[in-house]
Parts: sequence; structure tokens; C-alpha cells
Amino acid sequence: MEAIILGSGTSQGVPIIGCNCEVCKSSDKKDKRLRSSLLIKSEKTNIVIDAGPDFRQQMLRESINKLDAIVFTHEHIDHIAGLDDVRAFNYISNKPMEIYAEKRVLNAIKKTFSYIFDDCHYPGIPRLNLNLIDENEFFINEIKIQPIRAMHLNLPILGFKINDLVYITDANFISEEQILKLKDTNILILNSLRIRKHISHFSLSEAVELIKICKPKQAYLTHISHRMGLNKDINNILPDNIKLAFDQQRFYF
Repeated sequence: MEAIILGSGTSQGVPIIGCNCEVCKSSDKKDKRLRSSLLIKSEKTNIVIDAGPDFRQQMLRESINKLDAIVFTHEHIDHIAGLDDVRAFNYISNKPMEIYAEKRVLNAIKKTFSYIFDDCHYPGIPRLNLNLIDENEFFINEIKIQPIRAMHLNLPILGFKINDLVYITDANFISEEQILKLKDTNILILNSLRIRKHISHFSLSEAVELIKICKPKQAYLTHISHRMGLNKDINNILPDNIKLAFDQQRFYF
């Protein structure tokens, strides 16, 4: 299977509108970050984890003309805002898009995109098939997905383990019980917002410490803000098995 980092940035992306810091003005393409999302591809199945405001741009950039499902970590707008653009896939496949999320997240989607679920059935609106998930493993076609519970301050969110790849974004706490699911995997993709401590995201040092406990073969940091610093500078101070993720980065697992 293949995983592609569709976006590695925080809720505002990088660069941020109106910011003149060295990161936002950087000419290094690895410092240009769309909102966080991951594409999982097998021979038969394409799955996106989170569809934020840049979903359309990400699908066009990667030339994706088939998408089987979207799985959501949580309901914040930078992770769900792109849902209206599944209309293109509805047209291509002539069927609803399969959506997988917890009950709270599905309810938030219904509220945010209320026009999709109105009785009037306005022509051209997205078509969604809502699938309820919890902390138990589930399948999308042949792909097995193991949810991992984490906390985004006081909001429960889900990360996901697929084969020997783990993806967790927007977290600042993971219990010891859930950390067991992260240990000794090949690839761990974990959020790290900035160097300085944050109320609801792992900081750089916190993410590094958790990675040392989990001992993946390789770890990549995502959901990065401009306050992290330049990609090249931060990578120079990280351990050999930890690097900042970047948009369009590919992994095979």
C-alpha cells in the first residue's frame, strides 16, 4: 500500500494570510503546507483521512479520479470543510461517498452541511452514506483500520492504524493503553504544532518524547504551523528517525 501526505499544515495552512515571517515567505516547497490530510492507496481502494478546506486542490494535484471513502478523525472545520466537493466523485461513481466517523462527528457533519440532509433534495448536492465507527477495528473493502483514541484538549479524537502505519493528528494526550497500539510500528505520523507548548496539540519536544516511547522505525511530524520554524532547520536538530512531514510525501508499507 501507499500513503501520501495530502497536507501537513495546521488549520490556517502555511503560509498564513498576511504573515511576513521567514517561514511564510520561504521559497522552499517543503515549507508550503495545505491543511492536514492523508491518502491511503491500495490496488483496489483509495481512502482519505480528513477532508479539509484544501480537499479539492489536493485531489486535483494527485490526479485522484476514484475515491472509495473518507474517514474522519474529528469534526473541526479544518478537517471536514471539503465535504461539498465529493460531488465530483458522486458523479464519477454514480453512488454516495462512504463516510466513516464517530457519532458526534457524524452529527456535526449533519449540522454543518445541513443542506445535504434536508428533505428538499436539491439537485447537485453531495450524496453521502454515513457509517458509524467507534474504537473497534473496521474494514473499508480489503483494508483493515484500527482506531486509536487520543485527546485534543477535552475533545476525544481518533487516530488510525493501517497495517504498520499509524496516523494521529490534533492530539495532545494519548493514554498508556492506547500507546500500546503505537509501539514498534514501521511508520508513525504524529501531529506536532510548534516548538513552544500548546494547549491542545503536541509540541515538538512532546512529540519527540512520545516517539521515543513508541519506538517506530521512522516517525514524521504533521499538522505543523509556521511557528515550528523552517523545515530544513528543524530537521537538522531532530533524531535520525524523526523528520517533519511535507506535502506530497509518499510512504510504502
